[in-house]
Parts: sequence; structure tokens; C-alpha cells
Amino acid sequence: MTAHPPRPVAFGWSEADERAFAALDDPRLVPGRVVLHVRQSYTVAGAAGEFRAHVAGRLRHAAGAAEDLPAVGDWVAIVAPERSGSAIIATVLPRRSAFVRKQAGERAVAQVLAANVDVAFLVSGMDGDLNPRRIERSLVIAWQSGASPVVVLNKVDLLDDARGIVDEIRAVTGDAPVLPVSAHDGRGMDDLRARLPAGATGVLIGSSGVGKSSIINRLAGTEVHPVGEVRPTDDRGRHTTGHRELIMLPGGGMLIDTPGIRELQLWGSGEGIAGTFDDILELGARCRFTDCRHESEPGCAVLAALEDGTLDPGRFENYRKMLRELAFMERRRGGRAAHEEKLRWKKIIAGYRRGPHRRKF
Repeated sequence: MTAHPPRPVAFGWSEADERAFAALDDPRLVPGRVVLHVRQSYTVAGAAGEFRAHVAGRLRHAAGAAEDLPAVGDWVAIVAPERSGSAIIATVLPRRSAFVRKQAGERAVAQVLAANVDVAFLVSGMDGDLNPRRIERSLVIAWQSGASPVVVLNKVDLLDDARGIVDEIRAVTGDAPVLPVSAHDGRGMDDLRARLPAGATGVLIGSSGVGKSSIINRLAGTEVHPVGEVRPTDDRGRHTTGHRELIMLPGGGMLIDTPGIRELQLWGSGEGIAGTFDDILELGARCRFTDCRHESEPGCAVLAALEDGTLDPGRFENYRKMLRELAFMERRRGGRAAHEEKLRWKKIIAGYRRGPHRRKF
């Protein structure tokens, strides 16, 4: 009887991971999770231990794109070193979710910020960083990822009364909850911690200076990362985290920290738009014409909502801007991708016209 390698249950190993790993049917391999990625070097942890690792040449050659290579949070199968030395990452197991953005630059290349994430914490500071349009953009990427987004408003301790600001942000987040917290005095941190039970994985996404490192230190109960000072001129901070890393928390949950993100370019399809701008799509389903562009057509429910003030013009313009951005990105990725995206988007719109009880994306 073949001995089974130990399973990394403490890192969130699931039945789906078990099936995917068993299908490899290779006794040389052991499972592990990528907990650190710095340039070309990885750290993989599991029941068999923690190893420095590098990607096998065969895997690197077979990867169709950079997004197919390991990312922090990925489950991988490795050949562990017999003594000292580096483990070899032989393959990446299927992801159940992936937080992906377009990599900075002109090329249409995807960058996986975190994989196999259950909760995406979209962090903003309740100071000069707060921007509803940026939160909408983050929500589009989070809904697309397959993780459940939670909007975290840090630095509530800086305000005498935060209710007005919290209500303003809740008006644009739809089904995503909004948590006002303070990493400084601990306010709201129990609510955040409760969303990371044992075995669950979260990721912190936000620009530098919003307090991600302080939130991690508060949740971990120790200084995992140094906290950088924020410039008083623009409320921005220096990058105190220069890499992506999965951190184990005392309660058994896990949190992936990412460097401060200056720019979130979209990558993906219409599901993220639908999850974020559900109210606009609901309005569009009431328009007289099925192909209404919401510009000057008679019987346009969206234009009517703009005129009577029930729809924020800034929110609608952000919606249109991101639709244009996605369409441009799909054209750059190639005709087949654009065609598939067009069909997928038609399916989403048709779901809204059938009614919410019949939608299937």
C-alpha cells in the first residue's frame, strides 16, 4: 500500500485540493501552500515542513502566461529536498479563486496578487485616502476573483463621528459589507477577525498608508511588519511591505499581505461589473429598448434615475469608464477572448431582464 504524504490541514487544505492532488498519482510529490514569493524565490509550507522552492523548468515552459505560475496562496505539489537545498514546484493545483489585475505597463498581462482567497479585505483610510470611485474599482476586481469582498474603513479613531462617511460608502458597495475599524485602538477589529475563522484565507488590498501593516499586527497580536509613517502632505505612506506573504493568525485563519497598490487595472469579465453595479444593471433592465446605450434613448430608466437624483452621476460615469476599459482590454487580448466576453456579458444582461430570482452567471 502506498503511503500518503501528510496533508497541510492547518493551511486550509480542502476536499477539492485532496482530489486534485490524488489525481497526480505521483508518490514523489507532497502538497504545500505558497506562503511567500520574492522575485523568483518561493517559500512553500505544509505538514511536511517549510521549504525554499523554485519552479520546475517543465512547469515554467508549460505555463501559457505569467498567471499560470505559482502565486501566494496557491496549493502546489513539490518534490521536497532529501536534505538541504531547494524544493521543486512540479505543478500548481487548481485555484478556487484568484485576485487578478492587469500588470502595470502597456502589455496585456495578468498579475495574480493572491490565490485561493475566501475574503478580500479592501482597505481604505478614513483620511485623505477615501475615494468611493476607487472602492468601486476594487470591488469589481474582488467580485471577479471569486472571493467575498469586505470594505474596511481604517482609522475611524481620527474622526469624531464617522457615521456619515460610512453611510456614503455603504451606498456604493451593494452586497459587500462595510467595516469601520481602527488598528490604532482596536475598534471594530473583532468583527474583522470573525471573518477569518480557522482554515479561512483573507487578503488585504489597498494603497500604501491605509494601515494594512497595522491591521495585520493587531490581528496577529504581535509586530509582524514594521509600520511606516504617513506623509502629512498627502496622507500617503511608504511601502512597508515589499512582497506578498501569507501570515498565520492565532485563531487559525490566514491573511495574505500585499504591497501598497497605486493602480488597479481591470482584468477579467463582466461578473465583477455585475456584482458592483447591480443597481445600474437593474435600472437598465427596465429600459424600453433591450440595446439601450443610456445616452439619449427614449424610455431609458438609467437617464431617468440620473435626472431625478436617484443615481449618482459619478457612479454612472465610473461604471461606463470600466466597461470601456474591459472592452479595450479584451480587444488587446485577442478576438476569441473578446467574442467570449461579449457572449458572457449578454448572458449577464439577459439574467437581469429575466428577474433576480432567475439569474445564473
